[in-house]
Amino acid sequence: MAHLLPVALEKLIDELGRLPGVGARTAERYAYFLLKADQHINASLSTAIHDIHAQVKTCPITFALIDADEEVSPLYSDPDRDKTLVAVVEEPLDIIALERTGQFKGTYHVLGGAISPIDGIGPEQLHIPELIKRLGDDDVKEIIIATNASVEGESTALFLQRHVKDAGVDVAMSRLARGIPVGVDLEYADQITLTHALEGRRSF
Repeated sequence: MAHLLPVALEKLIDELGRLPGVGARTAERYAYFLLKADQHINASLSTAIHDIHAQVKTCPITFALIDADEEVSPLYSDPDRDKTLVAVVEEPLDIIALERTGQFKGTYHVLGGAISPIDGIGPEQLHIPELIKRLGDDDVKEIIIATNASVEGESTALFLQRHVKDAGVDVAMSRLARGIPVGVDLEYADQITLTHALEGRRSF
């Protein structure tokens, strides 16, 4: 059977279709855009993709994403940030969402996901031991558990609550208020909703 599209274009569509949230039709539109685009645009995109692994690394303390030439996250090393207040999030991009509210002046801790047995993710895959260590190292007074308002996020929050208490650490724990609709990832919540959620956080 003859190809409906050139092989190279079909391959690009297939690769774009691997991206999360990109269906077949969207992949086709993206591929056609790139085909018609100036070669400088494609070259810039290709370079950015090629360089991302070499130029991005993970902060050894907060597990946020940082530039390869940085030792730790600037949001951690900044003397104006309150190290005794830590927002615990699932993924690095959740930090961006909270920072956009302009309301949070503490530091962050990225778990690297949420507990999800169906996906084979247990507590041992998350950066929980490192969080417990930080509680003592930075004399943390409060943890804001800012996991997503999902079944997995709630399960992770409850596990953290029990784990911190079992560790015998004297720290206040709060959860983002229910301004965030269930099923909406923190990354996609709007700034007003996140601001209210931060202001209305509740203790466990």
